[in-house]
Amino acid sequence: MRSVFVIPVASLVAMLVQLMPVMGQSVSEFPLHAAAAEGDVAAIRRLLSQGADVDARDHSGRTALLAATHANRSAAALALIEAGADVNAKDGIDDSPYLYAGARGHIEILRMTLAHGADLRSTNRYGGTALIPAAERGHVETVRTLIEAGVDVDHVNKLGWTALLEAIILGDGGRRHQEIVQLLVEAGARVELADRDGVTPLEHARRRGYAEIEQILVAAGAEERKP
Repeated sequence: MRSVFVIPVASLVAMLVQLMPVMGQSVSEFPLHAAAAEGDVAAIRRLLSQGADVDARDHSGRTALLAATHANRSAAALALIEAGADVNAKDGIDDSPYLYAGARGHIEILRMTLAHGADLRSTNRYGGTALIPAAERGHVETVRTLIEAGVDVDHVNKLGWTALLEAIILGDGGRRHQEIVQLLVEAGARVELADRDGVTPLEHARRRGYAEIEQILVAAGAEERKP
């Protein structure tokens, strides 16, 4: 009589768990990242208590904190930061929780990173500070927060643009970008600082018909260059 080999249920489950990464189950590979992206604070705390590395990287170099920042999960971000997560840890494309929160206007997470050691001089893959993409994308409160934190308002990125230039060149000239230009000017941004082609913020504003921004710049001392 042929004998029957029976695998205990517990052993079968253990085998399946071991095989899950091979089967492409990235969630099982990076459970802390998954919990962070889902905003599952209870799972985050449980995994950390079980010894999970708070700054472990996934295949793209992201930490769990950056995953939480991508999803704008502020409670998850706070739990990770309180557990010691590095707010300046960059992924494979030079995004960090601090830089990404600034660029995307995730103001709650940005403020957390600023309160926990954000490097104001750190730059993204374009060589820009968090202030530059925030200005471009019209994140008024983010710009205000970064200025108050002490970010260099005249930092020049790899394109040769400052936050003021980018707010004008890539902005829409509307109310939010007008307010951002005003904030930058009040913070001491150099209105005469031109791009690599020698075009000033005032000239860019005039070319685009941004009359309100033009007025702000002229009031701040911007002058049209003489031919």
